[in-house]
Amino acid sequence: MSDFAEEIYKLQELSGADFIAQLKLVIARAEFHPLKDNSQIFTVGSERSGDYTNLLNAARKAVTHGFRVYILPNPKGGRTADFIFEQKGNVRMYDLKTILGNSSVGNRLRESIGQTNRILLNMRCKYNAHSLADDIRSYFQLNPTAIEVLIFKGQKIISVSRYQTTSATFYKEFRRRYEK
Repeated sequence: MSDFAEEIYKLQELSGADFIAQLKLVIARAEFHPLKDNSQIFTVGSERSGDYTNLLNAARKAVTHGFRVYILPNPKGGRTADFIFEQKGNVRMYDLKTILGNSSVGNRLRESIGQTNRILLNMRCKYNAHSLADDIRSYFQLNPTAIEVLIFKGQKIISVSRYQTTSATFYKEFRRRYEK
């Protein structure tokens, strides 16, 4: 296993300040290079992966929301996150789930448990707001380490934290943000 792959896998073992320090070490690696057509998206040659088009589409949306995006390679032999987003010195790691059909969010969220504690849902279809809120709430209940579900819907960005899902007004507030 390469040193770079080891640094990526090490992220799964860390938390808190150690995790953030490791994220910063990973994005500082010389293996990353900016895309020719977008200097805010960095890659290490993931262009050959079967999911690269989905990764690139989501990365381009993230850039429009002010993020610098690092598309992580998928080292052989393990499950890792897809992105590191950086904005104003803050770094966060996300696993991408592109949603193409109804009733698929719950399964996709469960798939990501163990990869990272932040999920990015790139909504590519119409999806019932109440069902989506149910799936997100269930995900937080099933995954005690989960921190955030970030949603890209058209040109909108919606962040949902564990704390928000415990509110008595969660469904109403989520629907207002999702459908507006």
